[in-house]
Amino acid sequence: MIKNLNWPLMQNNISKSDLNALIKYLSSENPRLTHGNKVLEFENAWNLWLDSKYSVMLNSGSSANDLTMLAVRELLGPGEIIVPPLTWVSDVASVIHAGHTPVFVDIDKDSLAIRTDRVLEAITKKTKAVFLTHVLGFNGLTDQLIQELNRRNILLLEDVCESHGAKHNGRKVGTFGFASNFSYYYAHHMTTIEGGMVSTNDSNFYESIRMMRSHGLLRESTDLEFKSEQQLKHPDLNKEFIFMSIGHNMRPTEINGILGIEQLTKLSHNVEVRNSNFEIFLSNLDSNLYKTDFKVEGCSNYAFTLVLNKADFRRRDKIEEVLKKCSVEFRRGLSGGGNQIRQPYLKNRIELPNLKHFQNVEHIHNFSWYIGNYPELDTSKIPELTNILNTI
Repeated sequence: MIKNLNWPLMQNNISKSDLNALIKYLSSENPRLTHGNKVLEFENAWNLWLDSKYSVMLNSGSSANDLTMLAVRELLGPGEIIVPPLTWVSDVASVIHAGHTPVFVDIDKDSLAIRTDRVLEAITKKTKAVFLTHVLGFNGLTDQLIQELNRRNILLLEDVCESHGAKHNGRKVGTFGFASNFSYYYAHHMTTIEGGMVSTNDSNFYESIRMMRSHGLLRESTDLEFKSEQQLKHPDLNKEFIFMSIGHNMRPTEINGILGIEQLTKLSHNVEVRNSNFEIFLSNLDSNLYKTDFKVEGCSNYAFTLVLNKADFRRRDKIEEVLKKCSVEFRRGLSGGGNQIRQPYLKNRIELPNLKHFQNVEHIHNFSWYIGNYPELDTSKIPELTNILNTI
């Protein structure tokens, strides 16, 4: 008899204390709702937690991707950006939106991030940056990649939207690249309902992102010397309405900032719980059937990663049938639904590479799933699930 495990991908990540903080603020006299001091307070708190110099909060992680790629174009001009095929759609879309060309390379089976050797082979004179995604909480960095990109003067950009708190050599990912992007979507490690962040140690890049967040307005810059220079340079323009770039309105609200402040206090503990749950999951899986030797050092698990060792469509379909009967919600293909190269949005936009060069991501596309992991998960369900999976 199939047991009903009642296992959703995510449970509500906003606590009563988070809501009380919102109620307290909204009950104050004439509370400001558009972005202001609370957003700034969260940005500063995030810098302390991550150990970065500058951070700009946005209305989503996808906006963080878009502005990062636009700012890279402002800095270096258009060019090639090396990207993984296993990522969220907005990573690749942001490259195209900014006028760059995405160059795909296959992934590493153990970290699910782009393979270092394939990245180094793909670098050309047109390469402006490598946009690495830390998938589902895994650390996707290697020392060789960091060192070679530094030596070749190529930007490393980190997508950490699914991997808050993951570490490389004991240091949080998101601090190794020129810039890093985070998401605070409902299902992620922490949430502001919707929201994102760009973090960097480069002051000029920080100022560019700040201005782009609000239509490219010069008045959003915190660099007083730069503002004065530009105002003198454009005496025919109203000082309050000098647009330095083609920007967007990607501002968050004070509500997002307040939730970020509250949620951040629980983030490190929640990462520990998620990792503990993942250890139980992997240790109880049959390693003859499923991959259990992931690169877990420094992990900040986002979801239980289930990958068949061997290509077997009949077993795949049976697994999905059983999971549905057990009321276990899942997503096939891991991040972004698997291989982005197969997605229709790329057709007629770029010259698509041959799929035979992407054997690892093709296996993930067809024979992998993720299952919800969160601090409120009843851990007694984990061995029950693995026992079911092991007998399929």
